[in-house]
Amino acid sequence: MPYLLLRGLSHSATALFLLLLTACAEVPAQPLADVPAITTTAPASPTANVVSPPSPLLSFTEWRMLLRSDAIAAGIDAELFDRTFAGITLDPRVVTSDSSQPEFTRPVWEYIDGAVSVSRVAQGRLLKAQHRPTLKAIRSTYAVDHEVLIAIWGMESNFGSNIGSHSVIRSLATLAYDGRRQVFWRSQLLAALQILQAGDAPPQGLIGSWAGAMGQTQFMPTTFNQHAVDFDGDGRRDLWSSTPDALASAAHYLQASGWENGQPWGFEVNLPQGFDYAMADPEVRRSLIQWRELGVKPTRAIDANDTSLATLFLPAGHRGPAFLLLNNFRSILRYNNSTAYALAIGLLSDALDGNPGVQAAWPRNDRQLGRSERIELQELLANKGYEPGPADGIIGANTRKAVRAFQQSQGQPADGYPSHQLLEQLR
Repeated sequence: MPYLLLRGLSHSATALFLLLLTACAEVPAQPLADVPAITTTAPASPTANVVSPPSPLLSFTEWRMLLRSDAIAAGIDAELFDRTFAGITLDPRVVTSDSSQPEFTRPVWEYIDGAVSVSRVAQGRLLKAQHRPTLKAIRSTYAVDHEVLIAIWGMESNFGSNIGSHSVIRSLATLAYDGRRQVFWRSQLLAALQILQAGDAPPQGLIGSWAGAMGQTQFMPTTFNQHAVDFDGDGRRDLWSSTPDALASAAHYLQASGWENGQPWGFEVNLPQGFDYAMADPEVRRSLIQWRELGVKPTRAIDANDTSLATLFLPAGHRGPAFLLLNNFRSILRYNNSTAYALAIGLLSDALDGNPGVQAAWPRNDRQLGRSERIELQELLANKGYEPGPADGIIGANTRKAVRAFQQSQGQPADGYPSHQLLEQLR
């Protein structure tokens, strides 16, 4: 679900003052070094931890009038705004989805199993053959490989069969009024109004996920405005019912994100005995030649530039598979800032191209830390002086550095992986 922040919107001084009063601070996108190894979570449940947003200072009617002024100032037709917001009410389901933080996350291997299932690979290969002329035309225009587009299509909407059923305007209005990141959601809502004004919406209106992601490739509105294309030439950028438009728009987005056509996203590797696992750090980038000199070898033949820079990735610690990640992995991360997602896209695209799956065994008997346990781990590391950053349950770069430092102090493989065994040691 890609997104970009909307720029260039003007507000009156009064509007800006009220917006600052009612809005939460925007959460910045994370660089690769700060991305947790596993960020995909199970659906929210009634037992999930809930983080309540601040209570709105304005009524929804007052807030909508303020939004109307901002929208008109941004070039939205007043009649279109009034027609679009006629009958719009808050959706409590959306607030619940936004504020729920599940206690437990899925292990990365379970996520990969579901993403690269036999049925999805089979369907993806069939659709790849069916849409080959379109994919060739897209590659000629945007220089993006077929397989990664089919993989994104499959992951985002199960090849167009699940594009969501929420009113995007209602969802975004709810989040912009009562969500955790109101500045961000407000920008998305104004961008959605621009889509309506441009005439790109389908007859049934803007339909998408609870968070406002739209179409077969689940674009956020700001991303739609910057990267959606009319590839079938019908005069409308239709990501809902036009597969050529959806796939070409994803290709346009990847191209803008630095995709290198014909180069791999990364590949699985074997590590030598006695390897220094502390080098599995997103901030450590070496050329493929340098990794090879350290004894890091691909598990299969790879066609990649020897001078390309890569990082070593251990998604399940030193007891699981190892991967070298190249520039195209970073391009996928810009589409969805989750390393688990990007790894799944890479492995699915490999499978669509006929390559074997992961060769090394996953540590499937490892018990994953729940959110409260991850918070406890961060607190214990901080108590011992290892500076993991805020105790928020998110295992980012600072927490992994702290884990590595503790592992090194214990004479253990410093892979930065927050295992249950490590938590017991800290206790």
